[in-house]
Amino acid sequence: MELGRHHLSTLLFLCSVALFHNLVLANSELPDDVQSTEDGDRYVTPTVDPARMYFAEHFDDLFDVDDIGKRWIKSKATKDDAAEEVAKYDGEWLIEPPKRPILANDYGLVLKSKAKHAAIASHLLLNRPFVFDNKPLIVQYEVNLQDGQECGGSYIKLLSAGDSMKNLKQFHDKTPYTIMFGPDKCGNDVKLHFIFRHVNPINKTITEKHCNKQKERLDDPFKDKRPHLYQLIIRPDNTYTIRVDHKTINEGSLLTNFTPPVNPPAEIDDPEDKKPDNWDDREKIADPEATKPDDWHEDEPAQIPDPKATKPSDWLDDVEEMVPDSSAVKPSDWDNDMDGEWEPPIVPNPLCEKAVGCGLWKAPMIANPNYKGKWRPPLIANVNYQGKWSPRKIPNPEFFEDLSPFRMTSIAAVGIEIWSMSSDILFDNIVICDDETVADEWAAQTFDLKIKILDRQAQTLWERMNIYMNYKPAYWGAYFVYCSIPLIAYVWFLWSRRDKKSDAKGAVGHSKKTDEFVPVDDERDAMGLDGARSDKTQLNANEVPSSLADEVGQAENDDEGGEEDEDEDDGAEDVHVAHQTVDKEEEDDGESGATVDSRNAEPGDGLKKRKARKD
Repeated sequence: MELGRHHLSTLLFLCSVALFHNLVLANSELPDDVQSTEDGDRYVTPTVDPARMYFAEHFDDLFDVDDIGKRWIKSKATKDDAAEEVAKYDGEWLIEPPKRPILANDYGLVLKSKAKHAAIASHLLLNRPFVFDNKPLIVQYEVNLQDGQECGGSYIKLLSAGDSMKNLKQFHDKTPYTIMFGPDKCGNDVKLHFIFRHVNPINKTITEKHCNKQKERLDDPFKDKRPHLYQLIIRPDNTYTIRVDHKTINEGSLLTNFTPPVNPPAEIDDPEDKKPDNWDDREKIADPEATKPDDWHEDEPAQIPDPKATKPSDWLDDVEEMVPDSSAVKPSDWDNDMDGEWEPPIVPNPLCEKAVGCGLWKAPMIANPNYKGKWRPPLIANVNYQGKWSPRKIPNPEFFEDLSPFRMTSIAAVGIEIWSMSSDILFDNIVICDDETVADEWAAQTFDLKIKILDRQAQTLWERMNIYMNYKPAYWGAYFVYCSIPLIAYVWFLWSRRDKKSDAKGAVGHSKKTDEFVPVDDERDAMGLDGARSDKTQLNANEVPSSLADEVGQAENDDEGGEEDEDEDDGAEDVHVAHQTVDKEEEDDGESGATVDSRNAEPGDGLKKRKARKD
């Protein structure tokens, strides 16, 4: 029992130390480059420099004035291919801080509604479009799926310059765009879109080119409820790089890593070419010289009744397997003219459940050893094989070769046009520039600072539990119960052992005490000494002669310890002699009629009174 208590105490102590270390010490001292929510005023809204950026949006200054329309225009359009009740772009947009504040005075653009179409757009700085010339395009923005996401998008569109940019209130899914970039998910289909619209230099038709999927699957951004940084870099040499949280996850060339490819093939199949009738494209044919063996019987069935099976002796041949339900009652609204003659439903015969079987007995089916199936001649190589036929190639009349797909349609605005089954999607720190250093500086002042704080918080036990449970409070109770089961079981085990030990110890002590009692003689009962006996608690140890008390104590200790050597037997005999002496003196006192006061009695008297009561 003591060992179990020691283990339990050790376990509780270690748990307390771990909890204290993770929840207190991990947050007690923050380095200079890490910022907590308490000293969040260290965050400074980054400066927008139109000379170095084509677009930059932090949303911080739009919260106080509560005027999102200062720089952003909400769409009032409707979708052409949707039902009327869901066709409107009526999703709600607000400027507000994140649900889990990280930096003080940091705000973002939040889509508040779900299961609604939402669209919003903003012109580039100074209405200066980005022209794909000799400088790279860098697109960078943050997304925080604060409620996670099961189905929906959180991508942005870089809208093409043109007449449609004159009225962004009519921004919708068919509005021309140059690039669409960002995450999208529905069920298990996880994507990170990079789509650009390529203009055919011959006929000016536009085709969407989809980037090949990255090798690494992106699941965390859709469930961890943390901000994530998405960056796309397209260079004049037609190469591209896609990064998530500064980590490169996809890169390649606009010429080779897109479907359909930018440039069509130089040759195509001749649509008028037909395969000749005498073209033999069979690699193997049936051997014309093969014959079916005489013992091959195609009419043999695949299975036959087992000839060795016999009907059980207790099989009920005359009992039907299915019988009318005797408990069924004809419905009150049954109309024989309309519904026909009513018959009770058929149910399994209860008599068959208790028997081996009933009804017509049939032997079980087994595989037929004589079955060979339909005979077919073996295959041999075809001597007339001419190979697989394919139509001849002709020059592609629509062929062109665009060696600079980087030179896309100029960009005039940034738009967000999405539909999602999740609400509270937060967009922040959208940047378009032509210098990677500018984008990195902006990220260092915003996203990197947030991640340092979140990573520091994630070192605590509480935050790790939240991350593991995907920040769903409903899981906390289940997790607590799950962790408590071993502890409860251990405490119950120790408690049951304690009860068993207590019962065993009480039984042993009771048997030893009864072994010490000496039956009271009838003569002493007649003397009426019981009425003069005082309670054991009223006797003082100093009232017993030391020599005799030592002998009595030694005898009692020896009896409880269970030792039976010769010295203990001698001590027990001495105690028995002492008992006889005391009894003799009490008889003398009884004859004289003297009353003994245990409080004023001599030491010998006190011993007499205690020993007589004990006997």
